[in-house]
Amino acid sequence: MRTGLTDVFAGTICSVLTITYSLSYAALIFSGPLAHFLSYGIAVTFMSAAVGGAFVALRSSLPFAVAGPDSSISVVIAALVATVLQRVAAGSDADLLGPAIIAMALATALTGLLMCVLGFTHAGRAIRFLPYPVIGGFLGATGWLMVTGAIQVVTDQHATLANLGAFADAMTGAKLAAGAAVAIILHVLLRRTKSPFALPGVLLASFAAMHVVLLVSGTSVGAAQASGWMFHPQPAAALALPWKTAALHAFPWAALPSFAGDVLAVMFVTISTLLLNTTGIEIATRSEANIERDLKVHGLANLLTGGLGGMVVCTSLSRSILVRTAGATSRLSGLTVAAISAGVLVADPSFLGYVPKYVLGGLLLYLGSDLVYQWLIHSSRRLLLLEYLSLIAIAALIIYSGFIAGVLIGIVIGCATFALSASRVNAIKFNFDGSNYRSTLDRGPSELALLAEHGRQIQGVTLQSYLFFGSANRLYQYVKTLLTRGPDCRFLIFDFRLVTGIDSSATHSFAQIKQTTAAHGVRIVLANLSAELERAFRTARFISDDVTIVADLDRALESCEQKVIETHRAETSEKPSLRAWLAEALGGAEHADRLAAYCRRLEVEAGDVIARQGEPAASMHFILEGRVGIIVDMGDGRTMRVRSLGRHTTIGEMGLITQRPRSATIQAETASVLYELAADDYERIKREQPALSQALLAYVVAVMAERLSFANRVVGVLQR
Repeated sequence: MRTGLTDVFAGTICSVLTITYSLSYAALIFSGPLAHFLSYGIAVTFMSAAVGGAFVALRSSLPFAVAGPDSSISVVIAALVATVLQRVAAGSDADLLGPAIIAMALATALTGLLMCVLGFTHAGRAIRFLPYPVIGGFLGATGWLMVTGAIQVVTDQHATLANLGAFADAMTGAKLAAGAAVAIILHVLLRRTKSPFALPGVLLASFAAMHVVLLVSGTSVGAAQASGWMFHPQPAAALALPWKTAALHAFPWAALPSFAGDVLAVMFVTISTLLLNTTGIEIATRSEANIERDLKVHGLANLLTGGLGGMVVCTSLSRSILVRTAGATSRLSGLTVAAISAGVLVADPSFLGYVPKYVLGGLLLYLGSDLVYQWLIHSSRRLLLLEYLSLIAIAALIIYSGFIAGVLIGIVIGCATFALSASRVNAIKFNFDGSNYRSTLDRGPSELALLAEHGRQIQGVTLQSYLFFGSANRLYQYVKTLLTRGPDCRFLIFDFRLVTGIDSSATHSFAQIKQTTAAHGVRIVLANLSAELERAFRTARFISDDVTIVADLDRALESCEQKVIETHRAETSEKPSLRAWLAEALGGAEHADRLAAYCRRLEVEAGDVIARQGEPAASMHFILEGRVGIIVDMGDGRTMRVRSLGRHTTIGEMGLITQRPRSATIQAETASVLYELAADDYERIKREQPALSQALLAYVVAVMAERLSFANRVVGVLQR
């Protein structure tokens, strides 16, 4: 019960803001030639706040969300209505209201439809990828247009260069100063306090101040209305559905393409506002919203309000935070705001004659100037110079050329800025060669020596990001320089594991790379090539017999290493016997003969398990021929090969020395010949053959040192 009362109280406090905001937005949209229909505009605004606000309150992913007409969206709707009225043929006032309401309702319904599509297709996350300068330019321009609209509400004068002379009048200047005073007080106070009562308190105090001045000066309310300080009393207005045959016939359908840009602007600003407001609420209240669910909810709410001839509604950042700060936790707070908005519909609209224009205009001035500051001034501290200049350019285009130009040019500037920024990202994550970056296959000393000497015949690069003409061309220049400086290169590996995509212009650069490598006798190897990337390369006819595709980088390195070893092994010597290998490893033939006497020969086939993970480390193995894999059980039924060992390498030596259980399974990958040294025999060697024990231990330390050195070289490559 107490929680419910708290929610009702929070909703009641928030209703003061909703009423004030709605009156301001109605005054902004229904100004100029629609000023005589202000009472109808007020009714439409409160109907939208009631119907749309109730729907959002019931279904939003944020239970305390408060929705209604929004400041940024109202400015764009005002621009849309003004454009429509310019296209309507001159006639009586009755000819203006119908087209204006139809245009507003159509924009609302289409916005709702788009939001539903985004929500039901789970494309809501795509909104978060809108370029920041485009959003900032739109909202910054919206703020400026709101400021000029606020000036018109307060002074009844258009804020244009051609009309500057009208502001030299003392009365007009006084009205503007009063509105500016309200805006300045709101700016100062709301930056110093987070009290939920601050904003409604300032507005009510400003309202009371006007009536105190009238009382002290002996001026009547009628005189204040006549002089433009207050709104004229409005007659009662009965809402009606706009979809009547006569109204639809009078609508300028032929001019629809001319204000289609304004309709698109309504959609764009609404979706951007929902994204920004939702993110702001998440941060301020430490809650998490479901943007796709909220898109569906707002889409259905706007389809409903649009069908009733209303305007766009959106979750409000300030009002949602206000009710949350006041203690609201459930949907009852938003429903209370919607119920009070519905109650205002049945109130006598003549009360507007007691509302000072500078209060509503000052509120609009505060909201607009805050948008201008946040997006056109303060954003310079958060953006790179190029992005900030793009933001200013988009805002200026909207202000001087309208939203349709801003939509088109904004998209072009956003794409160009993104392309320029992306071109600065180096497509090469890191580069390597076979002497300092090898496969996970452990090799014997002779093969390691060959790779150390001839490993530079293998060159490789790990690529990253999205590849297009700019970044791919830089890669082409890198390859040309690489092959010029390293003429002994035989294999060029491209690792695409970190590449997110590629366009057709980038495949042209790869075609140039292919021509260059062919001229130098270098074979291209592609690793970690996704299906999408492979399809792009095949479409460009890049993949042919002289291009090798390998599943991953490790296998690509292993394949290239083997070819290098096979080439140079024939130039050196035949593979040594067990005795020759052990003699070289232990430092003498005598040690080799003694160790071989303790070992047992094992011949295994591919797939045979030599030792299992978790078993006692009862032996170590010397691999004479073949290859074995180190396989780790992941614990959920999956296994992973972490390393392979080739000829003239050892496995199990650390377990034998430390006497700990085996940490992995050893399995033959090919037919192999191994020599096994049992733990008991190793203990006998330590007791009976101390010199051999020291030689064997020195060999194990040398193996560990080489593996550690290799790991350090890999880390060095990755940190380039």
